[in-house]
Amino acid sequence: MAQFPEVSQQSSLHPKPVGLLLQYATAGFRTNAQHLDHVMFRMGVLATLRSKKTKATIGVMVTASHNPEEDNGVKLIDPMGEMLSQKWEGFATQLANSEQDDFLTALKDVIEKESIDMSQDGSVFVGRDTRSSSASLSQSVLDGVSALGGHSKDYGLLTTPQLHYMVRCQNTQGKYGEATLEGYYKKLSQAFIQLTKNASNCTDDQKHLTVDGANGIGALKLREMECHLKKELHISLFNDGSKGKLNHQCGADFVKTQQKAPTGITINPGERGCSFDGDADRLVYYYIDTEGQFHLLDGDKIATLICTFLKELFTQVGLNLKVAVVQTAYANGSSTNYLEDTMKVIVRCTKTGVKHLHHAAQEFDVGIYFEANGHGTVLFSEAAEEKIQQLVENVTTDEEKRRAGLLLQNTVNVINQTVGDAISDMLLIEAILIIKGMTIQQWDAIYSDLPNRQLKVKVADRRVIDTTDAERRAVSPEGLQESIDTLVKNHRRARSFVRPSGTEDVVRVYSEAETQESADALAHEVSLAVYRLAGGVGGEPKPLS
Repeated sequence: MAQFPEVSQQSSLHPKPVGLLLQYATAGFRTNAQHLDHVMFRMGVLATLRSKKTKATIGVMVTASHNPEEDNGVKLIDPMGEMLSQKWEGFATQLANSEQDDFLTALKDVIEKESIDMSQDGSVFVGRDTRSSSASLSQSVLDGVSALGGHSKDYGLLTTPQLHYMVRCQNTQGKYGEATLEGYYKKLSQAFIQLTKNASNCTDDQKHLTVDGANGIGALKLREMECHLKKELHISLFNDGSKGKLNHQCGADFVKTQQKAPTGITINPGERGCSFDGDADRLVYYYIDTEGQFHLLDGDKIATLICTFLKELFTQVGLNLKVAVVQTAYANGSSTNYLEDTMKVIVRCTKTGVKHLHHAAQEFDVGIYFEANGHGTVLFSEAAEEKIQQLVENVTTDEEKRRAGLLLQNTVNVINQTVGDAISDMLLIEAILIIKGMTIQQWDAIYSDLPNRQLKVKVADRRVIDTTDAERRAVSPEGLQESIDTLVKNHRRARSFVRPSGTEDVVRVYSEAETQESADALAHEVSLAVYRLAGGVGGEPKPLS
């Protein structure tokens, strides 16, 4: 087998700290940026191998999303813009953790296991976010690609979803779109303008939106895109990165967890606001009512709005498609009830993690998936897209059906089907509100969330918790699920579940009930059960004051 002298030589310039171990998870690798140089080089090498194996372009994104600014990370993107296959996640971990002298052996092991033809060309697209460490780390990725003789295209600053989009465009030979930023902006903007152009009674107030860019890459790219929207959407952009710190007291994750508006934003009662996260793949909406009360519209509310809109259009055009909404156990019970009982759509629950939702959504003609944190998109099967296309092109289609068909066609085009995309999701939501003449308060009133509470319990070893039924029931330790069931019975309209964290020795507790007081009490009671039965460390969880 080849000795890879170039890889060997280049690898010595990106040495691995002895003993450092990292795990490739749904979000790729993430840690303090100072520990990532060797990982970036090796992921450049791995992406080139993956490209040779799939005979397609692979993406490498340098970002740590909603993590603090001093962190960074990297994730690989498969040929159709989807996340890296699970088997190759294992290879990523193996290569990243090999000590310096064992790296070539680990590399050869992957080549042998996957029977990779090393004479095949390798092609890798690279993008990065705005963190100060991202430029040098993305250069390390490019070094890894060239060390194995791959070809790379460095897109520089991109949102994560934009790189997913570029990879899919490239591997569909332009069928999905043009693999340039200009191509992305034009496709989404034109679809948005087409969607909203016939909306009646749309006032300037309805066209105004306040956006929190999380001081990240999304703010930068939204600014670039604004001119393409031709004033059809009036955006007031805050936390645009000009002075604030990335994700600090702003961004989708902050708003969702703190249940309050981001710092540095001015929003009047009744106005719509939304927040991106650091790499612009999550989106949440909110408003403040006349009493000054903050209202959050998270991924559950977004999925419900989109589902309502699409179902109405499918009914208008007479298309009988299998539509499903995919959620996790964290979805609010009220949203699930509304979708199943009122909308009459299939609701599928999967394990937490975007790749699980994406995979489940692919099983339907139209799969709408959103995590409660605001990460999600809509997937249309090829057959569904063809039916919509035929409807629009059929000369015998009556005018009303044709108009609805065009709305569907432009809806497909405004959506980034590769992954959750804050910019794309924002344009879709804005278009739906304009078309339906709906205020954010009316959207919020579709259903009322059940009060809920999330807590964390520190444990000696998170692996003692094992779950089933899409993480809704605990299998071990013995007696824990029985305790939870008993506690839930003491509260009205209640449910609670626990699951181990994917990254640290904590157990996450979720509870919901008819009142906030009840949800808080149940969360505390379940936390105590976890602490006592699953090896809690430190002091006992205290009641919520």
